[in-house]
Parts: sequence; structure tokens; C-alpha cells
Amino acid sequence: MRLTALSGFGSKGPACFLLDTGGRRLLLDLGRGPDGDALPDLAGVGRVDGILISHGHVDHTGGLHLAGGPGDPPVFAPEPAIALARDGGLAAAHPLDRAGAALGLRIDLGPAGHAPGACWMRIGGPEGLVYTGDLSQESSLYRATLPPPARALVFDASYGDADEPLPAQVAGLLALAAAGPLLLPAPAGGRGLEMALTFRAAGHEVAICPAHRMVAEAMVARPGWLAPGGAAALADLLSGARPLAPDGPVRGVMIAAGPNAERGVAGALAPRLLAEGTGRVVFTGHLAEGTPAPGWVAGGGALFRRWNVHPTLTGMRAILDAVSPDTAMPAFCAPAAQRALAALIPNLTAAREMTW
Repeated sequence: MRLTALSGFGSKGPACFLLDTGGRRLLLDLGRGPDGDALPDLAGVGRVDGILISHGHVDHTGGLHLAGGPGDPPVFAPEPAIALARDGGLAAAHPLDRAGAALGLRIDLGPAGHAPGACWMRIGGPEGLVYTGDLSQESSLYRATLPPPARALVFDASYGDADEPLPAQVAGLLALAAAGPLLLPAPAGGRGLEMALTFRAAGHEVAICPAHRMVAEAMVARPGWLAPGGAAALADLLSGARPLAPDGPVRGVMIAAGPNAERGVAGALAPRLLAEGTGRVVFTGHLAEGTPAPGWVAGGGALFRRWNVHPTLTGMRAILDAVSPDTAMPAFCAPAAQRALAALIPNLTAAREMTW
């Protein structure tokens, strides 16, 4: 078996990994961004038999228009990601739980937290590969389990050796909310709804944009993908949260797509709040190049306070203990973070290719 990182190794780049196993060639994710419009280079890849998508975020799906190059293979994705898709390539995908039968391979799946329908995959059984995609064990909304043992592992190392737990981050954000109105730009199909539930449970008035409301409605109908009580909590949020519009009142905790205030309700509200001084803008995820977020944070107009949606160092160690691989590849982090992890975690590869 052989795994080659086409993209997503050595940088916070678009996810795309080529797996050769059991006579089949698979792409694991095919993303774009998150910085600008970076795309994987598929030149010389040759024909592949299938594309397996771990979840619906654009840095894992935004390159699907390139699928014609490797022979236009079938695309498989988690059902919630297909249901929420705005991209034609993802909307036409087959459910991921059918990929094993369609491709003649053993493919085990499990919930990975992080986003609606996010999955880890084990391909080839205990002698094969675990690919975590993006994984969060700290989510209180999206269900997550640890993957099973395998010989090889590609795991989400987006935070490098950072180890601050989510409850500490939540406490800091709650303190900010107590001091005045907050705008939290966030992906609707991600941490936004979890943040809304957390602030509402703490007694804050919460407003959500139409994109968040749409995702909440879709997930209420899919309770099996949520943590226990998640569907009921979302139903309560839908009935109790204030609608958020660009020209609406500035009060309470306002949660709006997109995550870098580059589009959507957040793209209209954030400049308004910064110009009026009526509330604070707080970014909680990756500050993507080419969007307003990095400049506003660097200039002091907005704040950055992380909300974990990827594993901490403690979380990565739990994944490695569960999988117990012979070899492992840290994905979605820069070389400095890879070196820091290699000093703390054994058996990490420093190369773009693993064979076993």
C-alpha cells in the first residue's frame, strides 16, 4: 500500500491524498484553499477509481471540478455534506457508506465531529490506512468517535502542538460577550451552530444568519449525526434565536457566515461594526489569506480567539493511541509545526509518501 500527499502536507493547504491499495487508486478529498484559490496539482496522477470526501468544507471539496483529469471517477461523500452542498460536483456525489461495495474494498467509517457528516475512514482494514480528514473530539454538537487500529495514519494536525482545551477558550469568549455585543463570523456548516448553542445556554441573546438556520434545520432531520440531545438543542435554537440580517440591530451574540467576513451576512456586518464601533468582531478559526480577517486582526480592529475544531496535542495523542500505526503523517500544518510534533510524537514521517 502507498499513500502520497498531493496537497495538505507541509502547509494549511487543500486536502488531497492519493492512496494505492488493493489494486485500486483513490483520492482522499479534493479541496481548494483555504488561502486564496490554491488547488492540488493532479498532473501525472493518472487514472483513479474513486474520490472519497471526508466532509463538505471547501478546502476538502473545492477542487472537484478537476476530477475529469484523473478519469472523472465516482465521488463519494457523507450524506449530510451532499444534502447541504452548493457545489454541483458534491451535490451529485454518492453516499460515502456505499463506497466500499462500489469499489470492492473494505472501508470502515466513523463520525469525526468538526462539521455536519464529517467522517474518518479506515481503508483496507487493520492492515490499511486511517484518514481522519478534519477531526474534533471536543464538539458538543457533532458526534465523534476515535478511529480503529491500522498500519498507517494520516491525521489532522492543523493546530500543531497547541494544547489549550475548548472549555478554556469558551470561558474567554463568554467574558468578551459579557462586555458588549459580539459578531462571530463562522462557517454555517461547522462551529457556528455549536457556538450559538453555547452562548444561548450561558444566557446570552443569540442571533443567527439564514445560512446557519438552514444548516440547523437540515441537521435536526439527521439526529444520528449529532451528539445526544443535539437535535433537540438545535430545534430550541431555531425557535429562540433572533434572525440576523446585515441591517438589523447590533446586540447580543451574532453568529454569521462566512468565517473570514469575506462573504454573506458576516461580510456585510463586520465592516459596519468596525465603522460604527458598536460591537466587537471576533474570528475563531483560520485567518485565510486574501480575506479581510488577517488585516483587521493585525490592525487591532478585530480579535482572534480560537474555538477548537481540530485536535489539540492531547487529542492527537488519543488518535495515535487508538490507531497505533507503524507510520503516521501529520496533515494540514506547516513544517515548523511538523518538526515540533516530531519531537513529541514517535513514528511521524517527514516525507510526502508512506509505504507499508
